[in-house]
Amino acid sequence: MKLRSVAARLLIVASASLWLTVPAQGESPSGPAWEYAPETISPEWGPFLRERGKGRAGTFPAPDDVAAWKQIQTARIQPLEARADEIARIFQVTYEEDELGGVPVLLVTPESLASERKIAVYVHGGAYVLHSAKSTLGSAALFSRVTGLKVISIDYTLAPQAKWPEVLEEVVAVFESLIDQGYRMDDIAFYGDSAGGGLAAGATLKMRDEGMGMPGAVVLWSPWSDISETGDTYVTLRDAEPFYTYKGVLGPSALAYADEADHKHPYVSPVYGDFSAGFPPTLIQGGTKEIFLSNFVRLYQAIDAAEQVVKLDIYEGMPHVFVVARPASAESRAAMKKVSAWVNEYLLSE
Repeated sequence: MKLRSVAARLLIVASASLWLTVPAQGESPSGPAWEYAPETISPEWGPFLRERGKGRAGTFPAPDDVAAWKQIQTARIQPLEARADEIARIFQVTYEEDELGGVPVLLVTPESLASERKIAVYVHGGAYVLHSAKSTLGSAALFSRVTGLKVISIDYTLAPQAKWPEVLEEVVAVFESLIDQGYRMDDIAFYGDSAGGGLAAGATLKMRDEGMGMPGAVVLWSPWSDISETGDTYVTLRDAEPFYTYKGVLGPSALAYADEADHKHPYVSPVYGDFSAGFPPTLIQGGTKEIFLSNFVRLYQAIDAAEQVVKLDIYEGMPHVFVVARPASAESRAAMKKVSAWVNEYLLSE
């Protein structure tokens, strides 16, 4: 089954009801900027943007209110985990729970493996305070199907139950376990989306600094690579971002994950990292409708200035982690084609 038809089935299952109330594509709405769907993008994004914008009114608890965070986490995660079997069938992957280095993981295996020697490690998004390996199976399954790689999805401890040093240690422990199993670091593709993108880049810097080596390739989807409210588009795209606000969601999440004094630590916000000592070939993908756009540009510039291999792949009018949000769209399929090519060039061609 082709990826396009598989992704289309997922799109229908997830969001058929959203096609009912949407302004004409390309018509500037009288409402807020975040619901505007220009005529330059695929028509299915109109209803998505209109629906997702409702989340901008959300607010998260105080950073140290563990009980309140736990309540939100349970309410958000459980319904998504309940759909894991359905998503696995759609993408024709299998998954099983396991543990590596004392850390719970999900092993996601495609119907046809591209290589027995190569593997991918995934760290999920959710502002460090939401989701699990199982609730984000769609992202791991999509990556696995497109690349042909088995994916190890790390079920790291969420904030505020754990702060950034503990979370990074969990990620490193998984890599150490894979090395113990006989994998080399350059046998591994490392990818993450949103907060997971920031975590993947930060953990790569940490592993490099500790002498472990580095993954063979890195793929970052809409990486939250600066958790401080620093950068042009935190202001200029504040009203265009359809997912959340910094004040209500991102700020409390950042403080739950890291004390303010640590927000510009390179392992927390990798835009502040020193890439001159090396970094894997890195593909960064995102959209022009994201409050994180400055994060992508600044991370790209930091890696590129250090003369490392990096590609910044930005898509017109696309929202946060658009690749997973609408996998059947033309934009998502184009992005995934580039992901496949990147993994083939820097991991599978050896």
